[in-house]
Amino acid sequence: MSQRLVLASNNAKKAAEMQALLAPLGIEVVPQSVLGVSEAEEPHATFVENALAKARHAALATGLPAIADDSGLCVAALGGAPGVHSARFAGEPKSDARNNLLLLDKLANETDRSAYFYSAVVLVRHAQDPRPLIADGEWHGEILTAPRGDSGFGYDPLFWLPELEQTAAELDAALKNTLSHRGAAMRHLLDRLAALPL
Repeated sequence: MSQRLVLASNNAKKAAEMQALLAPLGIEVVPQSVLGVSEAEEPHATFVENALAKARHAALATGLPAIADDSGLCVAALGGAPGVHSARFAGEPKSDARNNLLLLDKLANETDRSAYFYSAVVLVRHAQDPRPLIADGEWHGEILTAPRGDSGFGYDPLFWLPELEQTAAELDAALKNTLSHRGAAMRHLLDRLAALPL
């Protein structure tokens, strides 16, 4: 029998990525929207604090173990922005298209286009878990001047990987999972789970 784990996100593509990574452990990932859980507030200044808040919120609402990630794009020329504000960089309502346009506008006169994606993944066994499992990962690349590719989501069409000569939005899902910030964080989390199962 599989262990159910609520994902503190309504992002279907993120859910699919996490399900693919956790399925070998016999863990079924259930997006919080399926269980009627509202999105948590993300008021914190760090990725880890936001991920923990989201995981605790989902666990409290469902009584299930919960996993959350908070991830974003950190651009050198923008002092690390958009960072924790990546999803709402261009304001409400959230829009990948508007976020990408704003990023291109802000980088229009910049020569340093280096950037990295960062992901903090937190798993809590219950809402008051005093020892959450925390893992993180980074993925380094550059920001293009125009989007390429139609896979992925968020800033993927602008995130150029020089060693592959492709954007994150041009990678197939399996390859992306092996390279991405979330993939790296999840591998670290899987190592922790192997030693400390749910």
